Amino acid sequence: MDENATSGRIDPPAEGAGRAGIAGQIVLVFQGGGALGAYQAGVYQALHDAGIEPDWVIGTSIGAINGAIIAGNPPETRLAQLDAFWSRVAASGSVTGGWLPAVDDWWRRASIFMQGVPAFFSPSPHAWLGMQASLGREHAAFYSTRPLRETLVKLVDFDYLAAGAVRLTVGAVHVANARMRYFTNRDAPLTVEHVMASAAFPPGFPSVQLDGEAYWDGGIYSNTPLEAVLDDRPRRSSVIFAVQLWPAVGREPESILEAMVRQRDIQYSSRAQSHLERQRQIHRLRHVIRELESFIPESMRKTQPVEDLLAWGCGTTMQVLELDAPSFGDDDLHKDIDFSPTGIARRRAAGYDDTRRMIERAPWREPMDPMEGVAVYREAHPANR
Repeated sequence: MDENATSGRIDPPAEGAGRAGIAGQIVLVFQGGGALGAYQAGVYQALHDAGIEPDWVIGTSIGAINGAIIAGNPPETRLAQLDAFWSRVAASGSVTGGWLPAVDDWWRRASIFMQGVPAFFSPSPHAWLGMQASLGREHAAFYSTRPLRETLVKLVDFDYLAAGAVRLTVGAVHVANARMRYFTNRDAPLTVEHVMASAAFPPGFPSVQLDGEAYWDGGIYSNTPLEAVLDDRPRRSSVIFAVQLWPAVGREPESILEAMVRQRDIQYSSRAQSHLERQRQIHRLRHVIRELESFIPESMRKTQPVEDLLAWGCGTTMQVLELDAPSFGDDDLHKDIDFSPTGIARRRAAGYDDTRRMIERAPWREPMDPMEGVAVYREAHPANR
């Protein structure tokens, strides 16, 4: 089978557009969401085809995996490595020869539960000892992620990542104290363990040891790591592509199954609005501090205490471009393990199309209110409108 067909890759347009007039740093923020992460691959491909490469990628869970592949390879090989990942995790197969798609889908998902996903995870024999058996930290899970380790080692150039051509930040939560921690290659080299820790979703996957401490998937604490860029120091004006995999808005459920689906959407959807409102308030205060500087006599500005206080002021801007993955009519409680070639392809195509529309809008060209400093632009897939 053609690898592009399996990965859902779309043929690029005839020409790119450079950085498309984007000033400041370009940031990608990727949520966690398992198979839903194919949407992120489409987002990146649309940016790549337009000649827009990120300066910084921030991710949790599948977002950390996609982010590591992007930041851990030079621009000319990133798409090929993304294609390779999504081709390897695609769960194909049919028991009816395609005559009964619903049965094929059921069988494929049952196979994932029983056999795992190629190049990602496989059943752990230790789990057969029972849920109350003391298995040790490295085995206290239903599946082993050893296949993911092997995949990441093949698809991510960790030496290139350590060189810092693109900044990568991955989020993981400390198992013992429940504190979120962001690891970034700006501060220290990232290893395959850092990426795996960010994707160690319990109880499916075991925790990963970092500096002798156990970490789990950051998505169980904060699935949209937008705060990592909003709280960064030193501050830099940024255009942020915030990719949302779980719909924050949805209709009221009328069945128990629909209630379970909606509960998961709410649990893992973005908390971006609260982060952005807080950021607006902080930016106004920083703007006031910057303006107050003109009212302070020159002689006082040169004193150390005043310089320290004025350092809290700034005039940076944050333009947040939200890309919302669609909810398809046949999505169900297990949509995040829909690793079927068809599911991967349609989510990747949706990410590509939504991002192309955002690029055509080019909202980063619009003037910013200097008092606000934060602007949000949303591109929802037609299925979500």
